Amino acid sequence: MEHVYRKLKNEEKTKLNNFLKAKIGDLETEKRELVGVFGQTGAGKSSLINAVIGVKNLLPSGDVRACTSVMIKVEANTKNSKFEAEIEFISKEDWKDELWYVDRILKDGAQKEEGDDYGGGDTGEKLTAVYGEEWKNMSPDDLMDKKWFKEIPEFLQNREEGKKILTFESARELSAKLVKYTKSDSTGQDGDIKRFYWPLIKCVTVRVPHNDLLQHVTLVDLPGNGDYNKSRDKMWKEIVGCCSTVWIVTEIKRAASDAEAWDILENASSLMGNGGECQQVHFICTKSDFITDLDVNSAAEVRAAIFKRNREAKEAVMTNFRKKHKINKHFSEECFKVFTVSSKEFLKRKRLEPEDTEIPKLQEFLQELDDSHSDTVNYVFGALGIISLIHGARYSKVAGQTERVHTQLQTTLREELDKIRKALGEVYMDFKKCLTEGVEKSKDSCEKKLNSVLFPTLKGKNRGFHKTLKYVVENNGTYKPKKGKTMNMNEKLSSHLTDSINEKFRKTFPNERQCEPFNGVIKAFSLQTERLIQQNKAVELQLTFLKTEEEKIKTKLNKLIRERKKMIYGSLVQTIEDCMKSCYEKAATFSGPGMLNNMRSTVECHVRGSKNIMFEQAKKILLQNLTNLEGEILKMLNKTLTESVELSFKMDHSTIPDVSAEYDMVKKKYDMLKSSPEGEI
Repeated sequence: MEHVYRKLKNEEKTKLNNFLKAKIGDLETEKRELVGVFGQTGAGKSSLINAVIGVKNLLPSGDVRACTSVMIKVEANTKNSKFEAEIEFISKEDWKDELWYVDRILKDGAQKEEGDDYGGGDTGEKLTAVYGEEWKNMSPDDLMDKKWFKEIPEFLQNREEGKKILTFESARELSAKLVKYTKSDSTGQDGDIKRFYWPLIKCVTVRVPHNDLLQHVTLVDLPGNGDYNKSRDKMWKEIVGCCSTVWIVTEIKRAASDAEAWDILENASSLMGNGGECQQVHFICTKSDFITDLDVNSAAEVRAAIFKRNREAKEAVMTNFRKKHKINKHFSEECFKVFTVSSKEFLKRKRLEPEDTEIPKLQEFLQELDDSHSDTVNYVFGALGIISLIHGARYSKVAGQTERVHTQLQTTLREELDKIRKALGEVYMDFKKCLTEGVEKSKDSCEKKLNSVLFPTLKGKNRGFHKTLKYVVENNGTYKPKKGKTMNMNEKLSSHLTDSINEKFRKTFPNERQCEPFNGVIKAFSLQTERLIQQNKAVELQLTFLKTEEEKIKTKLNKLIRERKKMIYGSLVQTIEDCMKSCYEKAATFSGPGMLNNMRSTVECHVRGSKNIMFEQAKKILLQNLTNLEGEILKMLNKTLTESVELSFKMDHSTIPDVSAEYDMVKKKYDMLKSSPEGEI
């Protein structure tokens, strides 16, 4: 297509010429699937990723204590044969804010009490990682001195975020250097103080050369609960919301009962499901080869014991999944799969065959995601459409037939748009009805919901709750502990609204790619080009172009819908947060004796006074966002296809280049791909 593009550039600049060049440019889009990998320290995430992508010693694991804040993306290096790490820092301003926060909280007599799971509890750990123990006697301004960042000058660059690029010949070299940026350990083996920079890191992207599995797939090692650093938390939410698959990794010996693993899934389920585009959740039980049964002696008995425990683990996990109602709102049993894996046995093969470790199953899954054949077919299909238009425009001279087909296409387009308009209107009314019920339930129960947050049963930990609530109001209603469930006051208050639309939303905006949004009305849209081709062979090439345009605009619309539906679903919680913002700010000003009661009273009074407004506002904004999406769908379809029809049948084509040879070549390639076993369009 580059050759065709150059031919067009050499011709006179006309509307059709510019249109065709833009269409060729649209062919160069790359699809990349994200697979999010969650799991607590020691669960074997790094070993799993290393084994699945077939690269030993890539991600650091083992004896260095893992950090839970740094996101690590693993993807293919398509530019050279080096192992590469791109380190993205948070901004200087973000770090300065954290330092002042520490200065106020930790140095002003609000140190963490024993047993208090206060949200900012790991702040001292962060500062010790970067500065050693010296930070305790320094001011925030002293801690921003350049001397602390000599190894990472990129952090101090005058832009929002700096990046550091490291390149290596081997995975082992990269892994050794990566520890400083992704892990935490205050001292080395020799007792010397070491600096670790993970608190300053927003994300690390590791690029692996010559790896077929990663050509269009990115694995992302993710923290379980996001982060109270705003830029890291924003990126975490964006990535989780874009994952088409999520892996929850835990050790097999406690898979079904691993509270942290299930908490991670529950905390992120709405962001992954209705608020995201996750199609599958894989619950991966690691270390399946580890058997401690002393009665097992022979190799056959060991294998039998491993297989028995694997079956039991899978059954127990599935049983537990069925009880998780919050997760089930977003994911059906068909979307949830359990794997029992052994990275160690996959590499060493002492007790199990490779297929018994189930690592090959995960590799096969990634291979299916990385569907390069489908990408090739779609590219050639699009290219064929463009070249068909050029070729047909140059040689088509049947004026009367052209005019008749043009009129038929205009009529069909209007009729098909009316069908979509009607279907989208019905969807709007369905959501309006659901939300009206949700608003009434919210008004009736919001104070009870609020009290469950303000007056929790903490089993003896009420002593430190004033600091937890202080953290909640200082962070717009959200508390993210290092472990356990996230506390989100805004989600609690909006829960009846989200519950009222969850089922309808999941059917209207399904994440499963085999299902279609808006009950399939966009997929059903058709200009009837196949029928017209049979009746009008003289303009077959122009109609072939319109057929490809129709498929391309549907693909674009599906992508637009996947993105917008996240914003639409998230608008309920976001609107409640916006309505609560003023009371959070007021509550955050209290300190000293009576602080807890003052914060509680402020929030209670605000909710009581705002409940007749804020839930209606949330409903109004979601419906407006839905209306905007519906309008954009109709506008894109109408504008794109009207322009394509007009340029196919109504423009002066005297300046079109000869692409006969290119047409024959692309048509031959397309026919070959289409006839292959995988070649369905």
